[in-house]
Amino acid sequence: MPKVLHHDDIVGVGSGVFAVTGSNTNWVIVKDGDSCTLVDTGYPGDRDAVLASLEAVGLTARSVAAVLVTHAHNDHIGAAEHLRTTYDVPVLMHADEVPHARRDFLDQVSVGQVLVRAWQPGVLPWAVHALSAGGTTRVPVAEPRAFATTGALDLPGGPVPLHTPGHTRGHCAYHLPGSGVLITGDALVTAHPTSRISGPQLLPGMFHTDRDRALESLEVIEDVDAGVMLPGHGPAHHGSVRDAVRAARAHAHGRT
Repeated sequence: MPKVLHHDDIVGVGSGVFAVTGSNTNWVIVKDGDSCTLVDTGYPGDRDAVLASLEAVGLTARSVAAVLVTHAHNDHIGAAEHLRTTYDVPVLMHADEVPHARRDFLDQVSVGQVLVRAWQPGVLPWAVHALSAGGTTRVPVAEPRAFATTGALDLPGGPVPLHTPGHTRGHCAYHLPGSGVLITGDALVTAHPTSRISGPQLLPGMFHTDRDRALESLEVIEDVDAGVMLPGHGPAHHGSVRDAVRAARAHAHGRT
């Protein structure tokens, strides 16, 4: 089911930085003049909403200098190939995520894994919604590009990639030093329909390629100097990243 974008789905969180809520997943627009960096693109069913969100902040698809991918799950690359083929937008990611985006393999929760957990609170409604949004649609990126993994990228907002493997092998967070924003993707979220808690947390275990490594990757971001954290799922977190990581670790170890 296509996502219908509402006014309150777009929230300005910093100078030129806009967090957008799609179908149970988020993307981020980093605007600089008449250009932008687009971080993630929602589910396949979010394509029109992605284009509408760009227009809502005074841009178009041709304004996108690049799509930065946190990771290549369907709910984060749904419109990436459309933007690449229709508007010649490069799709960039960590080198370890390139074969995943091409669909040389798929590290994503399977229908079978979901079905055996269908009795758990929130799982079945989430699964129905995910299917309707294109969660099992084949959406490979035919020509994904790897970026250098150190230093700021020459893109609007000067995003700095931070390799945070575990959710997938090539998962990356992105720090926007000039805006005080950290985009965490699914390395650290603040809510999910299948989670019983709210606030900073790891996603439930079935969603990770390697949950232990995902937990270890919190070390990569915990010292980042940012006052706003934008997750792939859930609302923005305002406060120190270190405090968010501490809360996520406590939840992961059952100390809450």
